Amino acid sequence: MNSLYLALADLIAISLLCFAVYYPRHRRRELLVAFLGVNVGVLAVTTALVSSDATLGLGLGLFGVLSIIRLRSIELGQHEVAYYFASLTLGLLGGLGALELAPTALLMALVVAVIAGADSPRLYSRDQQQLLVLDGAYTDETLLTAVVEEQLGGEVTKVVVQKIDLVNDTTVVDVRWRRIVISSPRKNLSPAGTASTTGSTTGPTTGPITVGAGA
Repeated sequence: MNSLYLALADLIAISLLCFAVYYPRHRRRELLVAFLGVNVGVLAVTTALVSSDATLGLGLGLFGVLSIIRLRSIELGQHEVAYYFASLTLGLLGGLGALELAPTALLMALVVAVIAGADSPRLYSRDQQQLLVLDGAYTDETLLTAVVEEQLGGEVTKVVVQKIDLVNDTTVVDVRWRRIVISSPRKNLSPAGTASTTGSTTGPTTGPITVGAGA
């Protein structure tokens, strides 16, 4: 009977994690299937292994290998990796049954609460990350930072140069920057004829943005 209550607690926890926390924020429906499938699969297998003569460590090791393969088969953000392992954790807590219902439910609630809090859109909402392709080959980091700040209209906190193409005159940079909140409308600082990225980097993107650096 205790295992039934633990399984029910796990289903409630994973439902909250998927449908109340993850999907409203990130809207990736395909990952809901992955999170739910992994959670229920781990729950079922660990419950079966606990009640059988099979070695529990072997079963968990197999799931670890499958998890690595799964993580390598799809492009996931670091926050989605956290959701993935939270789903695994909830399944293990519900399937192992090492603790009583109350402490197990408390641990499940802790996992869901920590993920929900750490992934809150209100936490560090001004900090952004963007992969940019600049129209120009920049070897001077100071000049590169100034150009990126002009294009993004924010304060650059870190610039990581990924590629400098001297032949095609382009620079690929991974930029960590902070939006500047002002009361009056900001003038467009981009040179004439170039594309401004202000407004295009306030949400998740799927690829690099090409911007003109100006002459």
